[in-house]
Amino acid sequence: MRRSPCLLLSVALASLLMGPAHGQDAVSALKGHNSKAPVDVSADRIELQDRADRAVMSGNVEMRQQDMTLKAPRVTIAYTRAGGTQIQRLDASGGVTVTSPSETARGQYAIYDFDRKLITMLGGVTLTRAGSNISGNRLVIDLNSGHAIVDGSTVAGATQRSGGRVTGHFTVPDRNP
Repeated sequence: MRRSPCLLLSVALASLLMGPAHGQDAVSALKGHNSKAPVDVSADRIELQDRADRAVMSGNVEMRQQDMTLKAPRVTIAYTRAGGTQIQRLDASGGVTVTSPSETARGQYAIYDFDRKLITMLGGVTLTRAGSNISGNRLVIDLNSGHAIVDGSTVAGATQRSGGRVTGHFTVPDRNP
């Protein structure tokens, strides 16, 4: 029986993100991440643009929310002041790294939609976990389900690392101690 390369890559990606199987509950460390948790921010410079309901941070920007960290040279935060100040979205650029306890994602740009609980990374993205990695041009992480999708879609102005294709390197566990 011949298997589709897309199916094999999907199985490999699921294995990368889910790690060793522990029944049906094994998923990405980002599953169920609370996008409503407080966000701690540090940067070399923060400019508040209150009339536009946004803040622009530059220089060694680091944001932490629970066990997730985002680092980038520049981040713009869009917020609302209805019922108190609440972040709605952030746009990061200049080489972005998002880390969780067991995963690291890198790309040129990132968009974190707090309401939809989605992180989208663009431009030469790489997702790494436990020595395995997968690369493409776009990565979408659904914080509700913990699922991540990497594809080769090209984005105007973004660094294209994989020529429109998704590539991966996967470690094989030693089953014989």
